[in-house]
Order: sequence, then C-alpha cells, then structure tokens
Amino acid sequence: MSANAIYRLLGPALFSTIVAAHGHISNVVINGVSYAGWDIGSYPYMATPPTVIAWGTPNTSNGFITPVGPDEYGSTDIICHKEATNAKGHAVVAAGDKVFLQWTPEWPSSHHGPIVTYLANCGTGGCETVDKTKLEFFKIDGVGLIDDSTPPGTWADDELIAQGSGWMVEIPPTIAPGNYVMRHELIALHSAGSAGGAQNYPQCFNLQITGSGTDKPAGVVGTSLYKSTDPGILIDIYQSLSTYVVPGPTLYSGAVSIKQATSAITASGTPVTGAGGAAPTGSTTKSTSTTLITVPTTSTKTTTTTKTTTTAAGGGGATQTVYGQCGGNGWTAPTACASGAACSSLNPYYSQCVPTGV
Repeated sequence: MSANAIYRLLGPALFSTIVAAHGHISNVVINGVSYAGWDIGSYPYMATPPTVIAWGTPNTSNGFITPVGPDEYGSTDIICHKEATNAKGHAVVAAGDKVFLQWTPEWPSSHHGPIVTYLANCGTGGCETVDKTKLEFFKIDGVGLIDDSTPPGTWADDELIAQGSGWMVEIPPTIAPGNYVMRHELIALHSAGSAGGAQNYPQCFNLQITGSGTDKPAGVVGTSLYKSTDPGILIDIYQSLSTYVVPGPTLYSGAVSIKQATSAITASGTPVTGAGGAAPTGSTTKSTSTTLITVPTTSTKTTTTTKTTTTAAGGGGATQTVYGQCGGNGWTAPTACASGAACSSLNPYYSQCVPTGV
C-alpha cells in the first residue's frame, strides 16, 4: 500500500489525537512598519491587554475552526476565530499598498491548502465597534493548488512556508477609502477527504484604507462564506486533481495578483484608536536584511537578525509599559521596560515587562 493510501486511511485519526496548535499571525507589516498581532500566550489572561490592530480571541492553543456539528460553517466563530472580539485599534494603509502577514514559525508542511484574504467595510462607525455578524466580506486574494504533478502537490501554504511563514497581499487600488476588516485565512486540507475534516484558521485585523478609489464591492456575511460540501472544502488531496476551486465567493474583479515576497521591518507601529493616521513610533532592536528571489511557486529568503534584550529601563530611548510586551521571536519594538519593571521571558515568542519584586 502506498504512503498516500495509508495517510488517507489513517491521517484523520492520527491528527485527531494531536493538540490543535498550528499557528496565528504574530505581526502585520505595512510599508516596513510592524504592528503587533494578538498574542494568544498572554493577552487572554490580561484584564486590559494592549491595544493592537488584531481581533482578540480566548483561543490559547492555536486551534482551528472546522465544519462539524449542526451549525457547520454557520457558527460566528468562522468569522474571525473562536469567540473573536473587535480589535481596539487600526492601522492606516493606502489602496495599492502591500500588507505582509507574518504567521508564527513552522507552519506544518503536512497542512496543505489554500490561503484566502477578504475585506469588509465597517461603515462610518469604524471597525472597533462593528457587529461582526453584519460584516460583508469580498475576496481580494485566493491561492490554492499550484502544482499537482506529484500528489498531494504544491499549495499556497508551501509558498508561505518558503517565506518563513509569511504572506503578502495587495490592497486593491480601486477600493474606496474607509474602515475595513481584513480577514486572512489558511485552510488545512490534510484531513479534508471526509466530512468535517477541513481546518480553518481565520485571522482579522482593522485597517483604515486611504486613496482615491471608488469601488465598494458587494460581500457575503462570514457565516455564509463556506459550506462543508464545497468542492474546495470536502476534497481528497492525496489523489490526482485536475482542478481545484478556492473556497469562498468569487474573487473581486479589482483584485491584484502578485508574486510573493517578504517585507523588511524598519520600525514599529502604534495602532490608531481614533480618527487620523498612524505613524511609526520608537525604534527597532531587530535589524533585518533580506535577499529575495520571487517566482510563482517558491521564494528564497536570507535573514540576518540581531536582537538586544534589556531587562530594565536605561537612560534614553523608548521603553515598554508594565505588563507590555518587551521581547520574543520577531519582536521589534522596545525591549527596555519602564522604571520599576523588568523584562521576563514567558516563552520563546513572548517576553513581558513585570514589576520588579513580584
């Protein structure tokens, strides 16, 4: 029996015993400015977590949403993840600019599947208070099966892995200015040969889009994006596929197809909490040099990183507030803590300023 045949038989059972811990977006980079994502390792435990542009969730296991039970994809969890709550801030981006979404490291190479990105207009009230069930999403990016010469083939997630678990999306230049939620999602199909086997990893972010575009595309509410029987959801990727249909509504006509690339971080950004634009603040403690070769299916990246971690506040320079993040894999904002606090490492991805003597 072939390896693929064995996996088709045993794969779903094997993966059902594994803790659902695969990934989330750690930060978003816009024109070199990095905005922190929702840190599942600490923010759910805080009474008042930091203001970020990412929607919050009590999910602390990097888990997924899957079409099981009577609701299938009708559960509101599919919109922006489990029990997601509005981000309290937003970032500003111009129509036509590119947004780089950095996932946590080591997305599993076995979790083949598409990558899909949507926008939904929040209206004049802004995205910080919008009712997520009323958001109507239109697709601006969707990449699925790239090469099926040898099943299970090369998928969008393989490109993401080749780029250090990152994905680039262009904001369509024709989009009208306004407040939008970006919904970015990986869909893992390694167990999708049987009903309820697909795994969805939706992530949401608040953006204020500027520019002179006029398009206001019609969208679909999040709970109507997919059905468990969609051909791109219920599918056996271990057999040869002549075609693959990326799940979700039709791609917006003004969407721009781009070659994947990385984005160097030059500064850290502070989310906007009211009207007006965002600007980078402070300085970075991570220097990144990137050599990139972009082709339709692969990218090669060389990164040199130096990071300095300061455990107590020094003389000058930006400092982090008590209980704020001060370090971790990919962290580029201040690593020095305010007076009376020290930077303590909680895990490889997160260090926090805690009061000294505690």
